[in-house]
Amino acid sequence: MKLSKQHILILVILLLLTACGFKLRGQISSLPFKTLYISAPDGNTIGMNLERAIGTSSTTKVVANAEDAEATLEVISATSERIILSLSGGGRVRDFNLLYRVRYRLFDKQNVELTPITEITLTRVLPFLDAQILAKEAEERLLQKDMEADAIQQMLWRLSTIQR
Repeated sequence: MKLSKQHILILVILLLLTACGFKLRGQISSLPFKTLYISAPDGNTIGMNLERAIGTSSTTKVVANAEDAEATLEVISATSERIILSLSGGGRVRDFNLLYRVRYRLFDKQNVELTPITEITLTRVLPFLDAQILAKEAEERLLQKDMEADAIQQMLWRLSTIQR
């Protein structure tokens, strides 16, 4: 089988990308523990989404009991806020600032803190028009989901760098 110049060029580019540590977004390195228990606030989707992200992109297994886990990830809070960013000359809202805050900590079986309480804060600007209220509500929900997914990726990236 003959390799054309185009195939060789593609192979060289792929080798260079893997050599520099390039990874697709959403891929995380392995977490430094085999089992993990996740404690998250009731009524919040971050716990379920964390379990899903760890299950699909890591060799770490999420367990149902803290006693069976090498480490426990405690999500202390995950809150969303909407703050008025700017007003028009007539006193109507032009822009909202959407905030998403997650506070978490990680500790091992012996309750030794591996990661102290850490906060991740994400912001997005939501332009607002009275004529598009329904569309802006849907856009706000999408931005909130995007910020939660971004916070989860940041948490997992930070957890993957822990030295034990």
